[in-house]
Amino acid sequence: MPTTIRSYSKINLGLAIGQSRADGFHALTTLYQTLEAHDLITVEANPSSQTALTLSTTNPRVPTDHRNTAWKIIDLALKSFKVSAKVHIHIEKRLPVQGGLGAGSANAIAALIGLEKELQHHGIQPLPGPEKLRIAAEVGSDIPLFLIGGAVLGVGRGEEVYPLPDLPSTHCVLALPDVGVSTPQAFRDWDAIHSVGSLERNAERDMRAPYATWNPAPDDISNESPGKSPNQSLTHPHPSDTLNRLSRALASALCEPHSSGVFSSREDRVENAFLALVRTGIENDFEEVVFRQHPSLGEIKRTLAASDYPEHAAVYAALSGSGSALFGLYGTESAAEAAENRLKASGIRSMRTVTLPRDPYWRNMVVDSTN
Repeated sequence: MPTTIRSYSKINLGLAIGQSRADGFHALTTLYQTLEAHDLITVEANPSSQTALTLSTTNPRVPTDHRNTAWKIIDLALKSFKVSAKVHIHIEKRLPVQGGLGAGSANAIAALIGLEKELQHHGIQPLPGPEKLRIAAEVGSDIPLFLIGGAVLGVGRGEEVYPLPDLPSTHCVLALPDVGVSTPQAFRDWDAIHSVGSLERNAERDMRAPYATWNPAPDDISNESPGKSPNQSLTHPHPSDTLNRLSRALASALCEPHSSGVFSSREDRVENAFLALVRTGIENDFEEVVFRQHPSLGEIKRTLAASDYPEHAAVYAALSGSGSALFGLYGTESAAEAAENRLKASGIRSMRTVTLPRDPYWRNMVVDSTN
């Protein structure tokens, strides 16, 4: 019987860009957070004398051949299993394609988990965890995070992942504008801005402003880079040092007592956990270049933040990855609903979900076929 897996999405709570590496990738430090919003991946697999892969989908924009991440990871996994099989993958798309939510990457891991469940029916044991992480990293930089779930620290090019203590489940509103953002171009724009002279100027700015702003008001946001705090950048003339510093800061912020302490309400719990993160200087470096190319995305961030309305203000709002999706995190359901209404009034498509800690991520991943 085919196996159906919930293919959860992610946001980047922060992303720091470092130097370009010898392999052409940039060094990164990022804090991934999985979300409940998901696609559905159905896998049917049976051992055979010869491997044959087929893929179908409900969205015509999704490739149905070797270009698809789910196809790639199944092909590699079967080689690691040393098994030939006939495999069919069906992707029911509920998430936007290329929206910065890691949907395609999550599809790959969901397909891998589905394949393992299918092969177990034939007495074939799952691959060891390190082998799955190796295969995932070979297919794509942000695929391994979905083998962990919850709050995940990503370093290297994002593929080296470490579980962090979970943040409390939090209301999240995704803004899904009809804007295309090229990640390679965003990296090129970043490199162009951060020449030697630019880095020296950034270093001077960093010394003047040691912390990122907590939920900045629109008047506090730089006109040069709409929607992004003018305070400390997460990159300075020694990016590798900064990336290491941010890694330590994120880990320590989430390991402090506020992550598991007793608060007077759920809202207090959310506010305290994210305030600790903001004090690390967490933000998304891509905003500096993406908001220049697409000013409307900076305006959407302001709409999500709602700094002028304290009762409905976001705990934190940012671009996810290189975009174009943005997100706002809210302490109450009413604040999340208000954000949806603001986006609707501005003609921006949105989706409401919640952040997904590690335990429910794994507990609810496999869809119960008996229901």
